Formats: sequence, structure tokens, C-alpha cells
Amino acid sequence: MPTPLAAQLTRLIDQISTIIVGKRAQIEDCVACLLAGGHLLIEDVPGVGKTTLAHALAVSLGLRFSRVQFTADLMPSDLIGVSIYERSKESFVFHPGPVFAQVLLSDEINRAGPKTQSALLEAMEEQQVTVEGETRALPRPFFVIATQNPTDQLGTYPLPESQLDRFLMCITLGYPDRASERALLAGQDRREAIHALGAIMTPEELVAAQKAVLAVHASDALLDYLQAVIAATRSGAWFVEGLSPRAGIAILRAAKARALLGERDYVAPDDVQAILVQTAAHRLVPVAGAGRGRAEQVRAMVAAVGLP
Repeated sequence: MPTPLAAQLTRLIDQISTIIVGKRAQIEDCVACLLAGGHLLIEDVPGVGKTTLAHALAVSLGLRFSRVQFTADLMPSDLIGVSIYERSKESFVFHPGPVFAQVLLSDEINRAGPKTQSALLEAMEEQQVTVEGETRALPRPFFVIATQNPTDQLGTYPLPESQLDRFLMCITLGYPDRASERALLAGQDRREAIHALGAIMTPEELVAAQKAVLAVHASDALLDYLQAVIAATRSGAWFVEGLSPRAGIAILRAAKARALLGERDYVAPDDVQAILVQTAAHRLVPVAGAGRGRAEQVRAMVAAVGLP
């Protein structure tokens, strides 16, 4: 018998799956990332449902949603907000930007310049922004979903390593299979269908679920295995530089969230393996001559690390 929280999370994933058809594994990754209190980066070609996924998630969780289209001329103040002098009040009044939302969709983040990209760093890490010397707290929960196009497309800027490290997970959606694409072609417009969705969870229930993730048990043997994986990334045999301690903590949180989705109160090695590519690949650069992409190199490394 599933717990009430597990049943609620299953309904959440089922509902989003009616909008993003045939991508249940990616939806589970997205929900796990949110439960772990992290931020999500989706890298893929235009038109595969990145924006729709973010909007459907926000509506299903009853969260305030905001979307920013990143362009080459986007300024940090366009994102954070600006103080404007109002004659009637004889003072400057702060007008908050779209970052003051619970789910912020940063669409095509790598089309903006580095200065604007870096404006998100404080918000993502500290859940606050500093404007004209004054610190302003962001709403809780606060979740950034950023999308980026492949860096070989025109008009894109590579994200700096410091910002990539702020994303708990990086996933791709990919093209739908034939049956799913037929359902998209024959069904109603998915953007219109989002407006008919109801909230499966409240923001308060989401915060409680995030606390439940922290309570998931990780045994000493599991931590030994995780440390062995992290050590392998630092050995120099697989990657130029290894994972940082912050990345190790992020992997453990994501594995705990995955265990919670699997209706377990403990983390298994399978949970670490299930989320390792999504949490580690975007932080690592394969050594020269590896002949593999980041994800393939992570999988090959995991296969070489023995299970506890």
C-alpha cells in the first residue's frame, strides 16, 4: 500500500505525463530535482516541449510561474527588477522582476550574455537577490528551470562552469517515439491543455515533501559507494577534473529524492546510478582521447566502480 505522499507524487507524474507524452523518465527526473531542492537545466533542440514541461509542473504544484526569454540584449535588471522614482511618493519604489516567482523558467539561457547569466547565481544559490545594496528574499519554494539550445547553434554563449555547477540536474527530452508523436498530432494543443490542469500539491505540501527527502536514510555502505564514485571522477583516468564536495552532496540529495519516488525510506546504489548521469555529466569534462561524450563517459566509469 503506497503512502499518501507516494500516491500524491504518482498522481503528479501521471498528470504531467498527459501533457509531455512518452517522457515519464524525464518527468520523474524533473520531480526528483524539485524534491531535492535543486535547479534543473534542460538542454535540447527547440520545439521538444521544454517550456511546456516547466509550465505543466508549476501548474500541477500550484506554484507561481514566471518565464523569461533570454536574448542577447537582456539586462540583469530585466530579470531582477529595478527601482523607479515615483513622484507621488517622493521616493524610489522597487518593482520586482520575474525572478520573484516560485518557478522561474529561464528560456534559452545561453542566448544571453555572461553578465545576465551570472545575475541568476545569487538567486539560485542563496534564494535571494541584492538590488542597490538591499537584499531581498525570494519566495519559497524557489525553483529555476533553465533551457538551453545546443552550443553549436548560432547566437549561443557557453554557460560558465560556476553556473553549470549550480544546477542539480541536466537532462534532455529528445524527440518523441512514433506513438507519442501521433498522440501529439491527433490530440488537442498541449499549451491549451495545461490550463485545464488542477493542482495536485500545494506549496506547503511540496515543502513538507522536500523535508521528507532529507529524512531518507543513507547507510555507511551507501556513502562508501558514493565516495568511491566521486574518487573515480578525481582519479584523472576519466575526467579532466573531478566532482566537488558540493556535487557529491547534490548527488546524494537527488538519490534520496529518487528513493522517495520509489516509496523507500533508504537509498540504494541503484538510486545513485539512476541519477548519476543527470547530476554529474554536466559538471565533468572527459579526458582527451576518451572518444565518448560526457554521459557515455560517466556510464563507463560507473561500470568500472564495484558495488558495495
